Amino acid sequence: MAVVVTDKCRDCRYTECVTVCPVVCFHGDDRMLYIDPVSCILCQACIPVCPVQAIYDEVDLPPGMTRWVEINAERAAALPLIEDKQTPLKTMT
Repeated sequence: MAVVVTDKCRDCRYTECVTVCPVVCFHGDDRMLYIDPVSCILCQACIPVCPVQAIYDEVDLPPGMTRWVEINAERAAALPLIEDKQTPLKTMT
């Protein structure tokens, strides 16, 4: 199982999730965040704090979004860690 960031995060990139995560498992590019399934401890603390409801437990992913499990694993492995709260992207502020 995994906790997964979906495309609802794209172009807003709120980082409230990073501030409640007890481990460092969020990675990001210039458009959104991703969760490293290897580092994530499945605590789900990030799910309720996401202001755009972009984060799901894998078992709760809406139909058609299961591809985000693999996308998170691939992208997180290739991107830098996000360890602190950052300013959201202008498109959503």
